Amino acid sequence: MIHFENVSVRYDDAPHPTLTGIELTVPEGELMLLAGPSGVGKSTLLGAVSGLVPHFTGGTLAGRVTVAGRDTRTHKPRELADVVGTVGQDPLAHFVTDTVEDELAYGMESLGLTPPVMRRRVEETLDLLGLAGLRDRPISTLSGGQQQRVAIGSVLTTHPKVLVLDEPTSALDPAAAEEVLSVLQRLVHDLGTTVLMAEHRLERVVQYADQVALLPAPGAPLLVGDPATVMATSPVYPPVVGLGRLAGWDPLPLTVRDARRSADGLRSRLAGLGPSPEDDRAPDGTDLAVVRRLGVRRGRVEALRHVDLTVAPGEIIALMGRNGAGKSTLLSSLVGMIKPTAGTVTVGDATPHRLAPRDLIRKVGLVPQEPRDLLCADTVAAECAAADKDAAATPGTCRELLATLLPGIPDETHPRDLSEGQRLTLALAIVLTSAPPLLLLDEPTRGLDYAAKARLVTILRTLSSRGHAIVMATHDVELAAELTHRVAILADGEIVADGPTPEIVTSSPSFAPQVAKILAPQQWLTVSQVERALS
Repeated sequence: MIHFENVSVRYDDAPHPTLTGIELTVPEGELMLLAGPSGVGKSTLLGAVSGLVPHFTGGTLAGRVTVAGRDTRTHKPRELADVVGTVGQDPLAHFVTDTVEDELAYGMESLGLTPPVMRRRVEETLDLLGLAGLRDRPISTLSGGQQQRVAIGSVLTTHPKVLVLDEPTSALDPAAAEEVLSVLQRLVHDLGTTVLMAEHRLERVVQYADQVALLPAPGAPLLVGDPATVMATSPVYPPVVGLGRLAGWDPLPLTVRDARRSADGLRSRLAGLGPSPEDDRAPDGTDLAVVRRLGVRRGRVEALRHVDLTVAPGEIIALMGRNGAGKSTLLSSLVGMIKPTAGTVTVGDATPHRLAPRDLIRKVGLVPQEPRDLLCADTVAAECAAADKDAAATPGTCRELLATLLPGIPDETHPRDLSEGQRLTLALAIVLTSAPPLLLLDEPTRGLDYAAKARLVTILRTLSSRGHAIVMATHDVELAAELTHRVAILADGEIVADGPTPEIVTSSPSFAPQVAKILAPQQWLTVSQVERALS
């Protein structure tokens, strides 16, 4: 169905090709997972399938890519639209209408389908993806995860033979991610749809893949094989594989169920050894931020109600919950972007929404879910220089932070040419430059590979040790287990659980990390905890 024949891609002014000598065949009716570190060319490879590379992105494509027999060199994206459905990393760039139902119908209108067929497919997709309650909602009022589901749904309604998905679960809560992946599996198994998907959160998707295609490094040859074989040597791998490598399990498990079957010996070795995380106790001290009886209305939607939250200096808190629960709204209230409808928000001795921007950035900083909101310069170097100036920091501070988080991004690169993960890292470096006492992060690991996530964890731990408080909205249960002192779970605008991370995540099937599920009833959360105990 999809064939790459000695494909190389080089963008204008780039010193090296992004892809070199790619040979790949994806058979009809298979789900292939494209894995690899950030910046190795995964999005470029996906773009070559839809024809966006090079017809839209520019650059030079050598070799040949065919999809259902159509050569992408001679067929532009619109001439492949009836065969290939594409969902990129950024849902907002995908939308062309204003409401959920109109967006689901738009692609079918473009293909000239009849109104009865369109109506039936819209209803089916609303039910499949849990969007029925949002059908009349303006897309601009949806959460990031809800927007991602709409973007996926707008592609599914056209019934393409090939689906190309770039980080399709990055903004989804665990339950929504499982729903989407189950839908994709049904399309593959029941309808013979071919799916090529790039995803950094391998713990969510590797068990669904028929094959894994691994790009291990920039310019390196593509490695293709069954998931267990590729994961055995891959530089990126989920916690279940990391635990299997540590324990020496053979065959290497890819699912929690398979790992539990092999875990009796490891549980015995760990018996009597309590988990010893680097610091699982929340710091004591006067609260840096206090939220009391907070209520927020956004149009007809009551986004938050009766929310109480305190944040101490040095504390790291994860806000978790399903898409649309109010996590981003709570962060926006803490940074003063939203005026409370009821209740109060204080950071230090100030009310955030009443502060001037120049005073606000020295008290609280937000890395938003859409990093483009912070980026306005033409080059990475200019963004970093502006951040240093705004924060009155030593010149080079922002650039040094960026190099620590994600090495290898050239100064002259335009921010729009960065991957989603790279843009997010640049936005994070910009906010960290001012070193605010309270740092707010909205989905901070979206688009990041495991190595970049580990570097982020190191930096955030350092900030915490210096007294900076961190509140993050995240669906990344592995990050919450590795890093946070507390977890607060929101549902329908209210905090329904708030407590120490081990207590909250191990009591929830949805928010428990893989290691906790594998080694239950023992309360281990991460591979690093197990490794320290065994050593």
